[in-house]
Amino acid sequence: MVKSYLKYEHSKTFGLITSPFSNVLWTPDEGAQNAALRHSGAGRAIVGADEEVLCWDVKKGELLSRWRDKDCVAEVTTIARSSADPDVFAVGYGDGSIRIWDSSIASVVVSFNGHRSAVNILAFDSEGSRLASGSKDTDVIVWDLVAEVGLYKLRGHENQITGLQFLQLSAAEIGHNDENGKSLNSNSFINGHHDQPGFLLTTSKDARIKIWDMTTQHSIETHIAQSNGECWALGLSPDGSGCVTAGNDGELKIWSIDQQGLAELASQFSQHSDRKYLRERGSLQRQGKDRTIGVKFHHKGKYIAAHGSEKAIELWRIRSESEVQKTLARKRKRRREKALAAHGETGKADLIHGDDKEENIATADVTDVIVPYVIVRTGGKVRSMDWGRGSTSKTLHLLSANTNNELELYSIRSRQPEKKTKSEEPPDYSQTYAVDMPGHRTDVRSVALSSDDRMLASSSNGGLKIWNVRTQNCIRTLDCGYALCSSFLPGDKIVVVGNRNGELELFDIASSTLIETVKAHDGPIWTLHVHPDGRSMATGSADKSAKFFNFEVVEEEIPGTKRTSPRFKLVHIRTLKVSDDILSLRFSPDSRLVALSLLDNTVKVFFVDSLKLFLNLYGHKLPVLNMDISYDSKLIVTCSADKNVRIWGLDFGDCHKAFFAHQDSIMQVAFIPHNQDGNGHHFFSASKDRMIKYWDGDKFEHIQKLEGHHGEIWAMTVSRTGEFLVTASHDKSIRIWHQTHEQIFLEEEREKELEELYENTLTTSLEQDEEPGTEKAEVAAAGKQTTETLMAGEKIVEALEISLPDLEAVREWNQAKGHQSKTGPPDRHPIFLYTNTSAEAHVLSVVQRIKAAALQDALLVLPFNQVTALFTFLQIWAEKQWNIPLTCRVLFFVLKIHHKQIVASKTMRPMLDGIRRHLRRALQRQKDEMGFNLAALNFVGSRMKDMGSKDYVDEAIWEEEEEKIGKGRKKRGFVNVA
Repeated sequence: MVKSYLKYEHSKTFGLITSPFSNVLWTPDEGAQNAALRHSGAGRAIVGADEEVLCWDVKKGELLSRWRDKDCVAEVTTIARSSADPDVFAVGYGDGSIRIWDSSIASVVVSFNGHRSAVNILAFDSEGSRLASGSKDTDVIVWDLVAEVGLYKLRGHENQITGLQFLQLSAAEIGHNDENGKSLNSNSFINGHHDQPGFLLTTSKDARIKIWDMTTQHSIETHIAQSNGECWALGLSPDGSGCVTAGNDGELKIWSIDQQGLAELASQFSQHSDRKYLRERGSLQRQGKDRTIGVKFHHKGKYIAAHGSEKAIELWRIRSESEVQKTLARKRKRRREKALAAHGETGKADLIHGDDKEENIATADVTDVIVPYVIVRTGGKVRSMDWGRGSTSKTLHLLSANTNNELELYSIRSRQPEKKTKSEEPPDYSQTYAVDMPGHRTDVRSVALSSDDRMLASSSNGGLKIWNVRTQNCIRTLDCGYALCSSFLPGDKIVVVGNRNGELELFDIASSTLIETVKAHDGPIWTLHVHPDGRSMATGSADKSAKFFNFEVVEEEIPGTKRTSPRFKLVHIRTLKVSDDILSLRFSPDSRLVALSLLDNTVKVFFVDSLKLFLNLYGHKLPVLNMDISYDSKLIVTCSADKNVRIWGLDFGDCHKAFFAHQDSIMQVAFIPHNQDGNGHHFFSASKDRMIKYWDGDKFEHIQKLEGHHGEIWAMTVSRTGEFLVTASHDKSIRIWHQTHEQIFLEEEREKELEELYENTLTTSLEQDEEPGTEKAEVAAAGKQTTETLMAGEKIVEALEISLPDLEAVREWNQAKGHQSKTGPPDRHPIFLYTNTSAEAHVLSVVQRIKAAALQDALLVLPFNQVTALFTFLQIWAEKQWNIPLTCRVLFFVLKIHHKQIVASKTMRPMLDGIRRHLRRALQRQKDEMGFNLAALNFVGSRMKDMGSKDYVDEAIWEEEEEKIGKGRKKRGFVNVA
């Protein structure tokens, strides 16, 4: 009989506030009932957290919602919010995919897949109908969110895209308006696009800044953005009149954008012009000399914030026109004084005459216009920041996402124009709120579960946190040293932590206090383990000794009184000296043996009572980092930095099996603590290769692979029941993996792994890379073959292959039935008999089930001999007027791709004529229907307007008017109020 195993799956993630891969977005509290909360400027923070997007309440520090697509395991790399619809967010992922989320329902609206590597930046246009994405693969793709397709791919940069912004031009700037005020652009009509013309501004690590014309889809201007090699950030002013690029060494370069020139370019037929639309105005220097990774304008356009990877955000203020004029006047006065001192009275008249005219602000030096305002010192290295919006203009709000797993909101006093101070002092700022409780500042080095599996202790450098396993809430936070190991003591009221200074720290969970600090060792305490009887514990350290401690409760006198109080203490009873540093220590469950792993690559097993050496286990080529002993004390499993796991027998010390288990150092191994389901010899291994593996220690089989972490796994613990395990990683997340009732079989798991490997190599081989030396086109199709698109294409081919013969058979039967009414029905495919549908309806249903974003890539899979069959069905759909938008979309795309072959084919001409005739009739009918509906809506609108207006008469005026009418002077007037 084939042995089956129960599957483990990822169930919960906690401990992560914000990941260092993604940016942060501030959004207002739309649903806040309390006016004080709305006006506090706290709002919400939208951040990426590994493969999830988290929405935090900044004021309360609560998690409001969690967005996760179960089909996606790649980390979130960038987030953008639509200005047209505040509930719509675009999220870019590390695998090159993009998902559009609706925050109100926390679900994916549409998915796109066009980039070959991680998406760096996303930007919506002002109408929210288009999305531009820039990636590490050097490409920029423009997506149509209404049609759910990629429009085109812009390729001109030589390195990853670091900045991306739409340059939207208003109809007033373009200057060509129709009678309804809508912008008319001749180029848009020529290209078949009736949307508002626009331009795209991009920067790249190749130090170039480009302007792209989205109507003609080509680059119209390129500049070298940075003088020192690389451009890492782009910030566009709210009015679009200027931008800032940032690079290495703290350099910021200021650019002015000729909006009027771009408007003229958008409205003319000829695109050939030598005019420059982007002009360098000067550069600024940050105080920090590291790489600038973020630049953002305040929404009112008066302030600029920039930051590198240091613990600071630098703010600049843009002076008003009057301030700049005063500065220029002071400079003129100073120049005049210097010139007078140099030339004397002789050239006085000439100097005054030549210096009287005022300088133009447009030609002023950028340092006179943009001045340093304040440097905000943050609690951690800044990964990303965003401006918040308050109700008052007296305070600026700045949200910072730090690399130490923390969100901070700062309030900065803004400059008031009415207050004039002689000395420009930097304004005050303060940290208003912070989201830091639900996570550690540094990597979690140790995790431990309580005896009832209800509480989890996680310890890191500087912090110990106690979590409720069921709700994933942090219930206690305690300060500790650099923790390396930890454990709950019997009773689950005290946690002991071993740190790098050789100290043991005892914490009382109920009172959140440090009971005692014991100086146990002279070196780091790498390991500790509680004896199975619950009365003692042992520690292993880098000082080449293992120490044994008893748990005792002593009565201590209360100072100044005769009363005593019980106090828990650790009493050192024995010391075991060994030849090298101890990395791991474990008691056997039967309390007979204690195993120590040393830095000399060996494991030594001693008797607990006499501390005499029992076994010496040799075999690992590098130090053994961790080990565990099975429930029956018969097996010991060891893991090492040599990437191997070894299973040994504890009777004779023989090595049963050695696995090459992982691709990197294996940090932890753990047996399931009981044998209720016959799985007592099953164990888990966790490695720095971000993988957890489940093994059968009796049959020496690899059962399952658990993927999910995005960083090295440092710690792991298995629950007492074996129903779940907890892991902690360098990505700051703590994950719970639960046992399910789903059975898995080893052969099926191996087949799945082979299929995944095949699919990955297949999609990689389909990505057509240009040969070196060949010049790549500036515009390309926005598409990418994935497993999903390949399967969709195969489904279309399969549907066509079974539907075309059925269509011919039914057509012949109908003809024969006209001559002979008793002709039997033809032999049809079972799928048509089961669903009771026609061949053309079946093909249409298959095409309709394909996602709009994947349809074009699926049609690319079709060979040309299947295209003729597809045209047969397109003609039938057009004739029957079935789903005309989809029919047109498929038809136009196939015509575009196979244009040369279709033109050369004589057999397809009558078919195309028929499709054109049917489509024109269908489109005319839809046009008439829309015209009728518009007329009806206009009529209903005018009726509603008439019904919404009333006659209003003031009684006092009414009486006066009545008297005048009585005298025959004039009639009263009515006022019409809508």
